[in-house]
Order: sequence, then structure tokens, then C-alpha cells
Amino acid sequence: MSPEEILTRARRDRTFSGAAWAYGGSAGVAASGTVGTLSWGGDPVGEDTLWDLASLTKPIAGLAVMALVESGELTLDETVAAHLPEYAGTDKASITVFELLTHTSGLPGQETLWRRHGTRDELLAALVRVPLRFAPGAAVEYNSLGFVVLGMIAERVAGVSLATLVAERVTGPAGMARTRFLLPEADRRRAAATEDCPWRGRIVQGTVHDETAEVLGDAAAHAGLFGSLDDLAALGETLCRGGAGRQGRVLGERTLAVMTEPRTGHLALRRSLAWQGRDPHHSSSGDLMSPAAYGHTGFTGTSIWVDPLLDVFVVLLTNRVHPRRDSDAITRLRPRFGNAAVTACLAER
Repeated sequence: MSPEEILTRARRDRTFSGAAWAYGGSAGVAASGTVGTLSWGGDPVGEDTLWDLASLTKPIAGLAVMALVESGELTLDETVAAHLPEYAGTDKASITVFELLTHTSGLPGQETLWRRHGTRDELLAALVRVPLRFAPGAAVEYNSLGFVVLGMIAERVAGVSLATLVAERVTGPAGMARTRFLLPEADRRRAAATEDCPWRGRIVQGTVHDETAEVLGDAAAHAGLFGSLDDLAALGETLCRGGAGRQGRVLGERTLAVMTEPRTGHLALRRSLAWQGRDPHHSSSGDLMSPAAYGHTGFTGTSIWVDPLLDVFVVLLTNRVHPRRDSDAITRLRPRFGNAAVTACLAER
């Protein structure tokens, strides 16, 4: 089956109401398309549809952090307390930037501070107090709280807001013209709908789905970016070109290689710096990418995978949480789509 046929069937099975997809390599986009509607019964997905990228925000923010490393403004071994005095004397004081980027900080993955702390100041104060689940470096536990901390470190180091840092160091040079935090009111109608959220009492469309990001109310490094299909394809091209974007260089080739090198092979899950490595089994990338592949998924139904050896990127954007988040069909769809996309991409060369 073709990638588009796979997605058309998935929509018929109500895995999502809408999707957009692309694959290609360093030479650019080889093929792309859209399927379905912004919501069930809503307007068709278009080239200008904006997608809640959810945790795809993490590697994009991670690229900005690595730009600070590349420029000599930061090192991976610097600690949380060195930049955030409020963490001095806590069990998180010695956590390093490296451990935040690799999800080895010990911060809990399932902590829902937003349920008990309804303002930004309250949530950030609670984050200082939340206990670690294990000693930093001892295990991999995927979590968003570490990236909230990482984003604050990046802001302190750069002396600008995270939104400005990401725009200047990543999305600008990559050519991701529509990617941004906090969509203005006029752009929200072009966004794919996400969950019919009991906590908010409405269908979420054009505002962030992630509850922690909602409470923080500003740019955060763990979730909250919106972007278009062309933007994510531009990111894929940039990564396949070793960090060279459509409008400038995001990272040098050496820095990108350091960022995407596997770092947790001695632990249970394969992680590099802000990226997920391709695990040998049950990878969302599918079965056909090489062990050098890296990528990331987003809870809303988004993903990007890049294989530097094959010179292939694969982007899939969906609203699989619309109207409810309880289906696991996306976990079966992603690898099937990835297999078909890689096959088609290589066959067209």
C-alpha cells in the first residue's frame, strides 16, 4: 500500500479526523499529502493547517540548547543549580543538562502537577519540590518536567525568552516560517482540533493540548509548538543536510552528530540528546530504517524520523486525540506508515 492509502484507511477506521504527511531527504520533499478534515465534520485539512506538535517541541527546543552548546554559551555537564538558584540545596541541584536531554534526570514521568497547581508560579514552585524517582543517570524515564527545567536554563543562558531563542536559532534558519508557540486568535481556525477535554470543558483547537503547557501559559520546552507540514518537512531536510537549513545553518555537522549519537545504550531505552533512537523492536519509525535513525513522537499524533545513512526523513502529523485520547491505534499506524514511506522514498531515487 502507498503511504496515502494507509492513512486513508486509518481515517476510515477513525484513528484521526485529519493527517498530513511528507517524506524526502537532503534534496528536499519527494512526496507529501493531506487526508481528512480538521475535525470530524469540519473543514478539509490543507497545506496551511497548523498542527499541535506536542512533544515534537522537545527536540526542536533541544536543537536550540545544542546551539548554545555549539556557541560556547553552555556545556552539557553544567548543573541545574548553576543556572536556577531556586534549585540549590534540593535533590535536583546536581542534575546536568545532559541528563535533562536524555531523560535520565530522575524526574518522574507521570507526575501531573497541573491537576493540583493551577497557576504558573504555583506549578514551578511545586516542580522544585517534587521528589526524584531515582538518582540522576541511573535510568531512563521519559518525562516532560525535565524539559520544563531545561527551557528555563536555556532562557537564563541566552538572556531571551524561549520563544525568541527557538525562532532565532532553529525555526528561522531552518525555514519553518509558520512554527510558533501560542497561536494568535486569527490562526486558530486553521489548526487541527485535538481533544474534547473534560478539564477545559471544550474541544481544543488552536490552543495547546498539553495541560502543563496550558498552566504555564507561555513557551515551554516540553510541548506547545504549532507547525505546518512544510515546516516539519523543512526540519527533516535540515537534519538530512547535517544541520543546514533553508535560510541558514541550525547546527554544525559535528554538533548534530554529537546530539544524535546514542547515549543510553547501557540502559533500557535508546536515547540521544533530546531525540529518541531507533529501538530494535517496536520502534515507531517502522522496520526499515537503519540503527542510526533518530526521531520523536508527539502525544497528539505527530512524529518525525530521520535516517542519516539512508538520507531519508518521514513526517506524519495527525490529530489522533480528537475527540478522545483513549485509542492506541496510532501505535500500530506509525510503523506501518514509516515502512511504506521509506520504501516509496528509496524507490523514487
